[in-house]
Amino acid sequence: MMLRYALRTVRARKAGFLGAFLALMCAAALITACGTLLDTGLRGTIRTERYAAAPVVISADQYVHRTTVKHKHGKTKVKHKAKPIAERAWLPGRLRDTLARTPGVARVVPELTFPAQPTTPAGTGGRTAHGHAWDSAALTPYRLTAGHAPMAAGDLVIDADLAARARLRPGDRLTVQSTRAPRSYRITGVATPATPVRHQTSLFFSGAEARRLAAHPGRVTAFGVLPAKGTDPEGVRRAVTRALHGTTAQVSTGEGRGPVEFLDAAAARTRLVSMGAAMGGTSLLVAVLVVVGTFGLTVRQRHRELALLRAVAATSGQVRGLLGREALIVGAAAGTAGALLGLPLGDWLYSRFVALGAVPDTLERTVGVFPPLVALVATLLAAWTAARIAGHRIARIRPAEALAEARTERSRPALGRIAAGLLLLAGGTVLVVVLTVLRTEPASTPVTFLAVVVLSTSVALLGPLLVRAAVLLLAGPLRLTGHGGRLATANLRGNAARMASVVTPLTLLVGMTCTVLFVQETLGHAARAQVREGVRADWVVAARGPGVPGEAAGRLRARHDTVTEVVRTTVRVGLDKYPAQGVTPAGLTRTWDPEVTAGSLDRLGPGTVAVSEVAADQQHLRPGSPLNVTLGDGTPATLTVAAVYAKGLGFGDLTFDHGLVAPHVDNPLASSVLVSTARTQGELANTLREFPGLRVLSPAAADALQADQERTNAEVGYLAMGLVLAFTAIAVGNTLAMSVAERVREFALLRLAGATRRQVLRMLRTEALSVLFLATSLGSGIALAVLTAFSLGMTGRAAPTVTPLLYAGVVGFAGLLALVASAVPGRTALRVRPVTVATAKE
Repeated sequence: MMLRYALRTVRARKAGFLGAFLALMCAAALITACGTLLDTGLRGTIRTERYAAAPVVISADQYVHRTTVKHKHGKTKVKHKAKPIAERAWLPGRLRDTLARTPGVARVVPELTFPAQPTTPAGTGGRTAHGHAWDSAALTPYRLTAGHAPMAAGDLVIDADLAARARLRPGDRLTVQSTRAPRSYRITGVATPATPVRHQTSLFFSGAEARRLAAHPGRVTAFGVLPAKGTDPEGVRRAVTRALHGTTAQVSTGEGRGPVEFLDAAAARTRLVSMGAAMGGTSLLVAVLVVVGTFGLTVRQRHRELALLRAVAATSGQVRGLLGREALIVGAAAGTAGALLGLPLGDWLYSRFVALGAVPDTLERTVGVFPPLVALVATLLAAWTAARIAGHRIARIRPAEALAEARTERSRPALGRIAAGLLLLAGGTVLVVVLTVLRTEPASTPVTFLAVVVLSTSVALLGPLLVRAAVLLLAGPLRLTGHGGRLATANLRGNAARMASVVTPLTLLVGMTCTVLFVQETLGHAARAQVREGVRADWVVAARGPGVPGEAAGRLRARHDTVTEVVRTTVRVGLDKYPAQGVTPAGLTRTWDPEVTAGSLDRLGPGTVAVSEVAADQQHLRPGSPLNVTLGDGTPATLTVAAVYAKGLGFGDLTFDHGLVAPHVDNPLASSVLVSTARTQGELANTLREFPGLRVLSPAAADALQADQERTNAEVGYLAMGLVLAFTAIAVGNTLAMSVAERVREFALLRLAGATRRQVLRMLRTEALSVLFLATSLGSGIALAVLTAFSLGMTGRAAPTVTPLLYAGVVGFAGLLALVASAVPGRTALRVRPVTVATAKE
């Protein structure tokens, strides 16, 4: 019976449930979109291109492993953990003989892959360019359609796509920037792949030249195994696996070959999982907070109806059941619509991530039934929970009390609500305090946004008290605005709970938006400040292409300049990941000052390392301590700490000798070269004129370039959280519109009592601005507390970076949203004749 009554109620009060429907639909769409990202990270396909003709591919292990054994209560527990390394790991070339002797193997093709950027005005069409030895063309296979194979060191075969794009043919010359100085090659042939190759440009060199450019003597990127004719590839795989037993080599077949070829796509899987989970979790928390407020308004609008049900003998359980069933009906419809809308939203979000470079297009988007189903279940659960919370009091109190409260709002919130609000306030305060001691971005970022949500939830619970407190402060100024101000004051005081439901999403909007915008600003500004203070060089050499070759740095040293080459990487200490760099030790203190607090940079060399204070604290290090490090390509190294420095945020947590790091990264070219010299910018540029793409910049210009790159990288974070903020903005407008729409009878009575249409609209504007003032104050206070704690933990200074113009834009947008969302339904309500509304049935 209650289900039938719930269906009739929803059908009869479609307008009343519209706000809840919109909030739930947006929540379902957002959760579905985030879920598709998570699903793509877990199950997304990475299709092979270069290894299409090799059924079995042998590659090096791309993970660092740690096994721990614990003995407890007579039981032995073994735990195995693995973390990915940042660079490509290489295989010993001697494994070729082992593979060649394996039964069923017809041919073993060694593969070399290294950066090789052609310097053509047409570019590569957004494709990543790699160099290979011509012998490995059989792995695709590539076949010559013009010319002949490269034989000499100066010969080059290019793929058909590059030839058509740059209008090149055999006999032409092409300059290539690889791992050494740029070199001009003679094109001897054009090759076309037998299967589509859409994501990369391939340049083929002679075997000797490819080994020189790969710069890993005696090692290869991978082996492609071609089975003998008529041999089962699966049988060959098992035989190869047995032959390689006892080594760390990995055997891949089928779809497993794609991650071997495209390491960036394999790494993007983990990134998508973390982004999807973080966005989905935040979306769910925000959705519950917003939907509870929306259902609270819906229940308040029906307070009289529900009170009458209680008065005619409906039990508390029946009222709760009615509200729960209504919520499930609305939730099912909204969840279904939102899940369907979330699929194209997820596709758009994925395409934006690809466009921004956060995810390579080699990782194909996967769409399954799991994300929409999870969104539907989450929506139903959120709707049911929100209805139970919103209807808790009306279902619990005595019928006489319910009838009394149907006309006038309670003077104060329930004690349980106040206690819960204070508890969440205390919890948010604890999170803010914890932020002050978190010194790494992966640890502090989730706590930052969780603190905003928890504190905003406490505002939702304590909202009526906060509204009444704000009225005490604003009563005087509001009275000065005339009759509209006095009416607004009376409404704010008498309907604090209704106004609090509007304050909550506005507070969340302002607080979350400011936090999202200024967390990255704070971190980036602090890092650049450390770089500005720490770079002593007169000039910085940067590259438009892959990097600055070592030959260019050598050319500067030949003129007696002090030159520091900087190459970037990521290393692991145990399983902990640290950003690192390799620098040239000679004359280092003339170009670079990371503010050494212990030890000396003079002792930095092939067997030593300098560490930041953060890394030193985490790993309990000091000058003279041994440090076991796994370099970017998985090579282990044991080093001695030479110095500890303070500016780790700007220069990375670990600093090595350039000669130690360069052989263990995919791109050994320097990301920048610091130059201390008495020569002018023009003289340096003249020295480097033979190296295309290099620029000589002042430290200030290099800092501006870095700021532009950081803004581009920050766009990914803005996009990720932007959808959550958009949902919150929709919720703000939705809640305001619902709040105003329920007051049609109130407006009519005011009109009949002598108030003009303009006075009522002025009252609405005054109320909206008062609510905006309170929400902006609360949201800004929450954001300021969280950002200050974040800044203190990450930079050591309680000085968050806030751009005034950007903050004014946030407040202006919130104000415009509040005014429009209250004015539009207000004007609509005032179009109806007051007498018609006043004499109509409720």
